[in-house]
Amino acid sequence: MAKQRKVGNLLALAVLSYLTQQPMHPYELGRTLRDHGDARSIKYNHGSLYMVVQQLAKAGFIAEQETTRAGQRPERTVYALTDAGRHELHDWLRELIEEPQHEYPHFVAALSLLATLPPSEVVELLGRRLGRLATQRAQIRGLIDDTLAHGVHPLFLVEEDYRLALLEAESEFVERFIDQITHPQTGWGRPWAQFHGEPASTKERQQS
Repeated sequence: MAKQRKVGNLLALAVLSYLTQQPMHPYELGRTLRDHGDARSIKYNHGSLYMVVQQLAKAGFIAEQETTRAGQRPERTVYALTDAGRHELHDWLRELIEEPQHEYPHFVAALSLLATLPPSEVVELLGRRLGRLATQRAQIRGLIDDTLAHGVHPLFLVEEDYRLALLEAESEFVERFIDQITHPQTGWGRPWAQFHGEPASTKERQQS
């Protein structure tokens, strides 16, 4: 069972992780997050980053090290990781890797309510989804190949490999589901269409 964290935002995990490299001020943390493409995995913005930094400081996981000013720019407070923060980082990361968490993907929510729409429309929508999944897979494959070509170790792309595997698995599921709906002998489309007061699909009528 997942622990109740003092700061539960996953952005906090990234901040703690990057502060293991060196002390940083929030602006520098934001630039590091951006340079590493973390927006693909963790939702954040300028305001949420500063809020998380404040929460981590209040929890004792990071501490102010110094405040600097360059020219006419506002003061910037540099934060360093504390021993408590390092322990929290390792404990939290171990938990996330070891224990599967129940999540609430939007597509799963839609599937649970799918019968609300007629099968003819669902099949059309699923077909469009397949096309978009193919585009996303191609983009991630290109990102992986291009990054590897620049000498980056595959370890630092493992989250993209995982994302690609999820897209491939979802594509296989959608293709199988379309067949389950439209199969002329065993498809679910006929009773489903009747429920909505619609005739069977053209494909089913031709092969029945």
